[in-house]
Amino acid sequence: MTPAHQTPLISIITINYNQADVTHDFLQSAKLLTYPNYEIILVDNASTIPFVLPAEAAQGGAFWERVRVVRSEVNLGFTGGNNLGMAQAGGDYFFIVNNDTELTASLLDELLKPFALSPLIGVVCPKIKFFDMPNTVQFAGYGPMNMLTGTAHLVGFNQPDGVQYNRPGPTHFAHGCAMLVSRAVVAKVGRFAERFFLYYEELDWSQRIKDAGYVIHYQPTANILHKESVSVGRQSTLRTYYMTRNRILFIRRHGSWAQRLGFFAFFGVAVLPKHVASYLLAGQVPHARAFLRGLLWNLRSSTASAV
Repeated sequence: MTPAHQTPLISIITINYNQADVTHDFLQSAKLLTYPNYEIILVDNASTIPFVLPAEAAQGGAFWERVRVVRSEVNLGFTGGNNLGMAQAGGDYFFIVNNDTELTASLLDELLKPFALSPLIGVVCPKIKFFDMPNTVQFAGYGPMNMLTGTAHLVGFNQPDGVQYNRPGPTHFAHGCAMLVSRAVVAKVGRFAERFFLYYEELDWSQRIKDAGYVIHYQPTANILHKESVSVGRQSTLRTYYMTRNRILFIRRHGSWAQRLGFFAFFGVAVLPKHVASYLLAGQVPHARAFLRGLLWNLRSSTASAV
């Protein structure tokens, strides 16, 4: 970690999985960062062809000296991949960020500012906008979790950017696409719960961080552009499976007995028949199977110790 008289070291942690071109674009955008003290831990998460830095990296230079590739021979998912990156990182702060983003020059400077406001601030998130529609918001904070439905809404999602999304302050959850987390928070709360593997992991982590007494802060002066769902794809059966599985898992982990009973009643009466019927009517049998597998996973691991 960095001596106190210097600017804090920020460890940028990102995962590559069979997306070399996307990751190279990410690295090119990182060259524009104005913050002086950072490193990049690039986790190659069992890509079919191991990730190799571009040819220019062999020539050296200050930027490429900051970049380190860590290879995993097993696909650890979003959770395990980022945990591996944090284990390898030396920073005072961990910037968890998707490789399908492009960074803006002042991003790290702006993300770091709120930590000086209060020792209770544990995570800071930027405003996230769509790469293909840079004036359209993807994330300007999170609303609270609806413990009946197991969902939380994104503030500003798919809306034109405007002054209403420029107010900094606490938000209910961090966004997994981009979040700056204090090492002290991770030391107290722990890393991502690897049970989640993919999806809902940042909601679970955020809840654990809040339960430990920390605040999650939205910082709109920090901006990032996101090429959403490049890694999995919105129509992937993998997404259907993990979104279903982990929606239930989140409620099992964080809901009271009453909340869990209400959720399971709602899920059984409204969510299950609606989703299965809609998939079947649309001819999306693989998605119906993925949805049911996500449900069955929870039924098979329903003991308290499995949560």
